[in-house]
Amino acid sequence: MSSLTLRGIKKRFGPIEVLKGIDIRLESGEFLVLLGPSGCGKSTLLNVIAGLADANEGEILIGDRDVTDVHPKDRDIAMVFQSYALYPNMSVARNMTFGLEIRRVDRASQRAALMRVATLLQIEHLLDRKPAQLSGGQRQRVAIGRAMVREPKVFLFDEPLSNLDAKLRAEMRTEIKKLHQRLGTTIVYVTHDQIEAMTLASRIAILRDGAVQQFAPPEEIYERPANMYVAGFVGTPPMNFLPGRLTARGGRLGVGLRLSTETLPERMQPWLPLPEARGSSALQAGRDVMLGVRPETIGLATTQVTATLDGLVELLEPTGADTMAVLSVDGVAVTARLKPGELQQVGKPVRIAIDMSRASLFDPTTELRIA
Repeated sequence: MSSLTLRGIKKRFGPIEVLKGIDIRLESGEFLVLLGPSGCGKSTLLNVIAGLADANEGEILIGDRDVTDVHPKDRDIAMVFQSYALYPNMSVARNMTFGLEIRRVDRASQRAALMRVATLLQIEHLLDRKPAQLSGGQRQRVAIGRAMVREPKVFLFDEPLSNLDAKLRAEMRTEIKKLHQRLGTTIVYVTHDQIEAMTLASRIAILRDGAVQQFAPPEEIYERPANMYVAGFVGTPPMNFLPGRLTARGGRLGVGLRLSTETLPERMQPWLPLPEARGSSALQAGRDVMLGVRPETIGLATTQVTATLDGLVELLEPTGADTMAVLSVDGVAVTARLKPGELQQVGKPVRIAIDMSRASLFDPTTELRIA
């Protein structure tokens, strides 16, 4: 196990800057997920860490050792690719130990490492088979095992589950999570799947156009997103955004929503009070804000709730455990996550309540979170 430090990593392809000064530090044993859409630079960053691509600027440290200019084979890392890249003419056992053979490790040590890892991954009964005789999940385990037998300081995973079906992906996520808990090895994992990121990571780095938008534990990214991009990218369905202005009523600060295209007097606009304990010099009456509300913090209103909005049910999407309700609130679409059967009729007027203690406020110009 070892820590990993990236300092000011920049990467250019001709005039195009793909990585724009990445700064990340991982403690030994952490599980980092690089999350973002296609083209954000996450796989390029993984290749730079592996040494498969050279950084134009910056430093890479594994432990206290600077490996920025070190050859990939000498960095003491192991990489698991999106394609399993197994040798079709070799048995599972030979696929897993071939790297050790190349390094001239003695046969007894190879065998000991093979059996230890095969037992851990529960593939010891597959060692004599060829890759063509394996399922997708079994091939993925072999690819992981081939990396594990080397006992590297850092594991790198490049979207390893993207070729699997949904059920097998869920199973392999669980296996990788258990594996990390048993080994405690430092892992850097690339994916565009936010479910993988939220379930696997100890910390997530969300990338956009080659820059880190937020680097934090999954819970913080979900509950306190750094900006509107992060808030909209993480979460299914995504966060609802409602334009408004901070206004005071009865000595209490709240968000006066500006949803309608009509110019209404302030007292006639929907108003949602902020929690009384919420205090900040940035929260002053008259400031324009964007209110961010997660679908699960929206429910049907009761008489005791003050933070309410009136809407019209436009669409119901049953998903089994939940029902996604798309509501029209003054012409703005708002998605709520409700219990099955709470709403059953499209076109019906409804009053909803919002848990403002879990709401986020953003600056509409900079799109940054307001503390």
